[in-house]
Amino acid sequence: MAEDDLEIAGPLVRTLQGGGYSVALVSDGLSALEKAKSTKPDMIVLDLGLPNMDGLDVCRNLRAQKLDMPILILTARTSELDLVVGLDAGADDYIMKPFKSSELLARLRALMRRVDGHDVTELIGNGIVLNTEARTCTSNDAEVSLTSTEYQLLELLMRNSGRVISRQQILRDVWNTDWSGSTKNLDMHVSALRRKLGEEGEHISTIRGLGFRFDRT
Repeated sequence: MAEDDLEIAGPLVRTLQGGGYSVALVSDGLSALEKAKSTKPDMIVLDLGLPNMDGLDVCRNLRAQKLDMPILILTARTSELDLVVGLDAGADDYIMKPFKSSELLARLRALMRRVDGHDVTELIGNGIVLNTEARTCTSNDAEVSLTSTEYQLLELLMRNSGRVISRQQILRDVWNTDWSGSTKNLDMHVSALRRKLGEEGEHISTIRGLGFRFDRT
């Protein structure tokens, strides 16, 4: 893990160790690059704002040297462009500060499953964790009871996070219908889903005239 803020690094190391990970901590970009090259870790948790070498340059250097271990970016940068640049630099995923320990661990488990060639069974975003194998949902670490329709609706939106899903596509995928009339029933289900998710339900955005989007942060 590369993080130069010790107030953040200490709790993060304890969280990762509590999750069963063996952690090597460095506090600057050059050390992160050298440590990754010499030890070839199973995974890298990388802050972007590092001294000596920015986290983006660490990513680019590792990928240029054909080192393909998963890289999860920690970032306080909130613009979509910054996040796109990070993924283009070679990162596999990102999580924005501040974040919950449970979400960080869930994202790391998902990355490891991808590396191991297993199907991804957890969809994670904005404090929401959807387990597609157990068909369970938690929001801010609290279990949320969803109807089958609400679950399918949330799964569709989270699998396409950041993309606008049209009302027609939702009706086809969730209700198995090409109905082109009133979609009031859909609106009622979205409203109910938002209420059940609490404050995290605000991340389901209505895009007027188009459909709905699960906002990725």
